[in-house]
Amino acid sequence: MDLKIFDFMSHDIGIDLGTANTLVYVKGKGIVINEPSIVTLSKKDKKIIALGREAREMVGRTPADISVIRPLKDGVIADFEVTEEMLRILIRRVQRNVFLVRPRVVVCVPTGITEVEKRAVKDASERAGARDVFLVAEPMAAAIGVGLPVHEPVGNMIIDIGGGTSEIAVIALSGIVKDTSIRVGGDKMDAAIIQYLKKNYNLLIGEKTAEEIKCAIGSAYPLPEELSMEIKGRDLVVGIPKTISISSEEIRETLNEPVIAIVEAVKLSLEKTPPELASDILDRGIIMTGGGSLVKGLDKRIADETNLPVNVVEDPLLCVVKGAGNILDRMGDYKKVFIS
Repeated sequence: MDLKIFDFMSHDIGIDLGTANTLVYVKGKGIVINEPSIVTLSKKDKKIIALGREAREMVGRTPADISVIRPLKDGVIADFEVTEEMLRILIRRVQRNVFLVRPRVVVCVPTGITEVEKRAVKDASERAGARDVFLVAEPMAAAIGVGLPVHEPVGNMIIDIGGGTSEIAVIALSGIVKDTSIRVGGDKMDAAIIQYLKKNYNLLIGEKTAEEIKCAIGSAYPLPEELSMEIKGRDLVVGIPKTISISSEEIRETLNEPVIAIVEAVKLSLEKTPPELASDILDRGIIMTGGGSLVKGLDKRIADETNLPVNVVEDPLLCVVKGAGNILDRMGDYKKVFIS
């Protein structure tokens, strides 16, 4: 088959395989899938019943014969078979003729990924139907998605806070000069809220409720006007449902440990940055992407601790997959950004 016809028939795919959400970009179509990275399985035959939003609605509500699985943990594959099947479903959903022409796939992964984890991502993607698989570090993809001049000899610092990991990278000349990857992100914040309510109020809540609390009143910096909200859960003492009211000050204190871990990782990255690039960052500031960057006041907290300007981009959840899309559109220009 002629190569040009081959490429014309194929819709190459960019995937942001995140712990919290999986996003898919199709060349020529844009972002076509944005779903939670959650799967429900039948325990009997291990078949996928639902994935994405449909599966998320089932969290905490499933009967004994159905299990809810998050196949990715800390930004990497925790359950290989389920991830492979999830990728197969997503690729088939966006690529009707996958059996005729297999797509090239760009997958965004954390900078701290191990060789074994890289192999797992590539194998899962290939077995799910990919013709060729290219891996790109998430902060690099985010920088490209934001529109930063990654090819130029200028230092750009990007912080990508996802569900499982926080990636801090200094980028110049199409490469990551210094990077720090910690397995702390939105999930650790949710877990901290669950633990706090259990310890201080004897109230048991689920992950979904914890995430709602974080989004509604979670903060990393004192708010101009403090907030409060009512929370429903199960009383661990008497075993019946109850409602309590909680304040943003309490949640801020609860989130302090994961926030400190992120701030310290940013400081560590800055300490390791060469002086010429550090002066560029002083001029240009730090760019924040990822869902975790939406925690109220986190940008102010990092700005206070580093004495540097910090900017949260528009649509921070979409930057990584947009970057994967830009790479697909101009593969020749971005050959240097792939992880070997």
